Amino acid sequence: MDCNSGSKSIDSLEWDGEDEGEFNSYTVLSSSCSKTRGQEASASYEEASTSAGSCSNLISHFVGMGFSKNMVAKAIKENGEGNTEAILETLLTYSVVEKSPPECELIPSDTNSSESKMDDLDQLSDISSCFGDEETTEHLSDKDKKFLQLVDMGFPIDDASSALEKCGPDTSIMELMDFISASQIGKKTDAQLRPISDENEPGPSHFHTAAAPNKKRKLFVAEERWQKKVDSWRRRQKESHKGGKKPLLHEEEDTVRLPKLMIGFGVPNMPRTVFHREILSEAIGPPYFYFENVALTPKGVWDTMSRFLYEIEPEFVDSMYFCAAARKRGYIHNLPIHNRFPLQPIPPLTIQEAFPLSKRWWPSWDKRTKFNCLNTCTASAKLTERIRQALESWEGEPHPRTQKYVLYECKKWNLLWVGKNKTAPLEPEEIEIIMGYPEHHTRGGGTSRTERFKALGNSFQVDTIAFHFSVLKKMFPNGISVLSLFSGIGGAEVALHRLGIPLKNVVSVEISEVSSNILQSWWEQTNQKGNLIHITDVQHLSLDRLEELIKSLGGFDLIVGGSPCNNLTGSNRVSRDGLKGDHSILFYEYFRVLNDVKGLMGKV
Repeated sequence: MDCNSGSKSIDSLEWDGEDEGEFNSYTVLSSSCSKTRGQEASASYEEASTSAGSCSNLISHFVGMGFSKNMVAKAIKENGEGNTEAILETLLTYSVVEKSPPECELIPSDTNSSESKMDDLDQLSDISSCFGDEETTEHLSDKDKKFLQLVDMGFPIDDASSALEKCGPDTSIMELMDFISASQIGKKTDAQLRPISDENEPGPSHFHTAAAPNKKRKLFVAEERWQKKVDSWRRRQKESHKGGKKPLLHEEEDTVRLPKLMIGFGVPNMPRTVFHREILSEAIGPPYFYFENVALTPKGVWDTMSRFLYEIEPEFVDSMYFCAAARKRGYIHNLPIHNRFPLQPIPPLTIQEAFPLSKRWWPSWDKRTKFNCLNTCTASAKLTERIRQALESWEGEPHPRTQKYVLYECKKWNLLWVGKNKTAPLEPEEIEIIMGYPEHHTRGGGTSRTERFKALGNSFQVDTIAFHFSVLKKMFPNGISVLSLFSGIGGAEVALHRLGIPLKNVVSVEISEVSSNILQSWWEQTNQKGNLIHITDVQHLSLDRLEELIKSLGGFDLIVGGSPCNNLTGSNRVSRDGLKGDHSILFYEYFRVLNDVKGLMGKV
């Protein structure tokens, strides 16, 4: 008999304990085939319950399979003692979420390169937090969002679950992190002070403490300090709830407050609000300038950048209003903010509009309409195969826990449904569509697939910046001269071209040879009539060189760019040093060049 036929259930899961808790294989077995581990667990428990009938036997049995006691107790509490199938399914799901390694292909990055270059360590951090920072999670409960975010940040699944149960789902992430940290310090203190047997001593067992007096004192002080901190926010939490107020934010929150709706000074297809802003006289263009960076930065960074860039208020915009993916960015510029218009034709605004063929395979329980922020890493074939096997273990609609696991991975890695139970990461051509670039913009010329992913992940979203640039069309009907700093693959140039603004002169400053080649190829393929000048490093753009360029080209109408965000992004837990970081310090080069250009053109 074919062992791949018959009823499919969670009992058909084969668990490989040496595979770091991954769903290694989902083999479907008939009743005549050998029992899987899940079936053996169920059968064994039935025997145990008949003879003993106690919960302790059930816990011992699952602990013997390699699951932690806390995890087993939680699964039993959630599903009841009699439902062994549900208990096993819950344990398997928890283990996958807790132990699965990052499923991605890391893409190397050039130091000091274009708009948002990330090195390997930065990318690892970006991978672990892209779910929490950028994605839309409106279909999950607040408790589930916070649970997944804590696990994604590296906290043990038991600690995350315990914190939510004890503190409640209304507690902020920062407060939950404090609670977990305090609990972990307490556990470490208990472990250090627990009496242990000295096996080397003959005769009766002797007990001693593992920590020296000074170390014990330090541990007690640390625990006491954390406990005071936890007690303090608990009191504030109760006081805020008594008055009907929202829970207070953590005092040490290190990101700027961003608007709930990131629509800047307006976006297409939304009610138009009359915005007004004042710009200092010395900041009024021309020349116009346009600076971009990630919205989520360490505290005070946007204040500093705004202060250097003539005290102009940042405009925070999420590109989800312009395309089928989220991309939260801040922009400081002196462009007019009225009479803007979007690029035509309007791009697809949902996943289903952008990829209509996916509708056939899209499950009803996947409610996504937008992708998350498109990064420079992509999911591996190993992950998509594991998802397929998990879904094929069910004849009909998968269990809600399986759905939650699959949705988590789909949202984290921006997976697309391409067949029955089949998901796949976006291809470079598909990312080009979402980001507003011409088809095959990054293809050819010796550019590898890996380099294409990196270049696109570090680029402008064309439709977003074109909406801001649209006010320039009437100002420069005969063409515009652009100084493009950290040019990348030419997002600003593509946006201006698509708006129908002739490019008279473009001085592109970009350290990545791959990105420069992509821009050069686009320039030639679109038959641009103007001048394109390449400069490798922004630090080579001296005052003398700027003066020479201004004299030969007649000045610049627009200075555009986005300095590297390596040390600014919230995903970087290694070197999130703000504007003092080795890469993000290049913001000051943008300011220097802008100030020099304005001085040389007599606009200061």
